[in-house]
Amino acid sequence: MNELVKMDIAEGIAKVCLNRPKAFNAFNLEMISFLSERLIEIARDQTVTGVVIFGEGKAFCAGGDLKWVSSVGDYGRAFHGLAARYHQAILEIRRMPKPVVAAVHGIAAGGGFSLALACDFRVLEASAVLRQAYTSNGLSIDGGGTFTLPRLVGMAKALEIAAFDRPISAEQALSWGLVTEVVEDGQALSKAHKLIQEIKEGSLSSFAASKGLINDSFGTSFEAQLEKEREALTLCAEHPHGREGIKAFVEKRKPVYV
Repeated sequence: MNELVKMDIAEGIAKVCLNRPKAFNAFNLEMISFLSERLIEIARDQTVTGVVIFGEGKAFCAGGDLKWVSSVGDYGRAFHGLAARYHQAILEIRRMPKPVVAAVHGIAAGGGFSLALACDFRVLEASAVLRQAYTSNGLSIDGGGTFTLPRLVGMAKALEIAAFDRPISAEQALSWGLVTEVVEDGQALSKAHKLIQEIKEGSLSSFAASKGLINDSFGTSFEAQLEKEREALTLCAEHPHGREGIKAFVEKRKPVYV
């Protein structure tokens, strides 16, 4: 396995580590390609029930490696290829019928910012800082950031973040709805693990259906979304988890999902 992106699977949880600490985990073409490959593997691995993404060293991820882009020479060609691999990784996260949690420490900027937003949940350490960073470098936001950001904070706040590119503290991020939880420094990884364990105690099939429906809702008419909900509800009810949940409700006990 390539050391630029390390992966460890234990108790059904895949921990994916961005591992270019000297570059604050900024990704070049090689690194983002390996991240995409790891996520594809995880999505297909039936033993994996949840994913945590985190960074080695002092940062979560500083985004695309502009020094690498500069070394390519043709900036447009470099970003065209980089974004293709990066966006594949983002799509794998959004399509994955499993919970994905970003455990953020240090800085999450540029592509690292959009990567964190693409995850289902974000745990930030108290000293962590978010920054969209693209516009300060004369670039536009990618990685789905222009899709996820306004849906998390609203259009006006999203445009403010894009226009002024001010650093966003963990406290601000929590109050704006950008993150799920803020924890003490050094605790993001363990808290992310606990969040997945908590989800696993419930019905993973129900989570998968709900995640898919919510994702699809932004590109679906109301009538079409209602039909998708009916189909998903029917499938969930026929799933062993659905049968167990209904039976437990009738018997007035806590459901046991296996």
